[in-house]
Amino acid sequence: MTDISDLIQPLVAFRRDIHAHPELGFCEHRTAGRIAEHLRALGLEVHEGIGRTGVVGIMRNGTSGRSIGLRADMDALPIHEQTNLPYASTTPGTFHGCGHDGHVAMLLGAAQHLNRSRNFDGTVHFFFQPAEEGQGGAREMVREGLFERFPCDRVFALHNWPDLPAGTIATRPGPIMGAADKFEIRLEGRGGHAAIPQDTPDAIFAAAALVQQLNAIVSRRIAPTASAVLSITQIHGGHTHNVIPDLVTVSGTVRTFDPAVQDRIEASIREIAAGVALAGELTATVDYQRYYPATINDAQAAQEALDAAATVGVAQLAPDPAFTSEDFAFMLQACKGAYIWLGQGKPEGATPLHNPHYDFNDDVLGLGIRLHVALVEQHLALSLQ
Repeated sequence: MTDISDLIQPLVAFRRDIHAHPELGFCEHRTAGRIAEHLRALGLEVHEGIGRTGVVGIMRNGTSGRSIGLRADMDALPIHEQTNLPYASTTPGTFHGCGHDGHVAMLLGAAQHLNRSRNFDGTVHFFFQPAEEGQGGAREMVREGLFERFPCDRVFALHNWPDLPAGTIATRPGPIMGAADKFEIRLEGRGGHAAIPQDTPDAIFAAAALVQQLNAIVSRRIAPTASAVLSITQIHGGHTHNVIPDLVTVSGTVRTFDPAVQDRIEASIREIAAGVALAGELTATVDYQRYYPATINDAQAAQEALDAAATVGVAQLAPDPAFTSEDFAFMLQACKGAYIWLGQGKPEGATPLHNPHYDFNDDVLGLGIRLHVALVEQHLALSLQ
């Protein structure tokens, strides 16, 4: 591969500028504008406003009808940064705590290198996606006809992974990230005086029983050979010491890889909530939302990713999927492809994602660029024309 050392420092500056000016999902106007400007400077065909604030750049070379898509997410998190870096967020309460600024920089670097090397035959689509953090930006792009307008034989996305050492690249066939569901259960009664509990259905007491029973779903209703997580994350009810409240809410999240397990857990939550309400002379309302499906890699695409990774770094078959979620899942439902973890851990240890002290490791920018380029040159190899 042609030397890319001249690209790194300008991309570090670009990445840190985005880091200093983070934008939340579907509000990435400045970020998208800078990306579009960069792509146009390379002479690419650029489309803006895909999925509201998404950007697509198109690079063509040769005569092949083959095509590949590469995705980078753009949005930041609603977290107050605590890094004290010179390029720290200038927007209070908004922070690139997941490394999407680095993902953008790596994909732009790949576009720069491919634009000058032209060592491929076909079409490369560069997808810069909004609103990955819980708002389904990938789903919006797909709904707006992403793959009808920009068809791809394969689509790939990478995410920096602090748990892996820098230089390591990992993926796996099948599930790699979990489906993410959220639920809220409302237990409602009449409310009344705490000194006369016999006259008032007790939503607090029922909520305690509900939490215990919900936490037994995975261990008692799901096969030991399956994988699932159910976590209660919020309980709200009451406002003073001497009143039994009329309403208590219990909320949480469910993470799974298998739709059948997902169905079983949702049905169990509804059954348990109804039973607790009946026993406590209350009413129960369950709001269950499946907001991200499991991220399922195509087996052949995952192997292609590992083959490309082996040419630029240490390729590793990931032994297990992660229970965290990723809305690249929506793209993989529409097009064969794979999601890839790019190690960015430092010898002294790396700060985890979504932590107020996190920062993307600029030392892996070059590796991310080379991986993107290897994926393109492998799939769109000139020797296949």
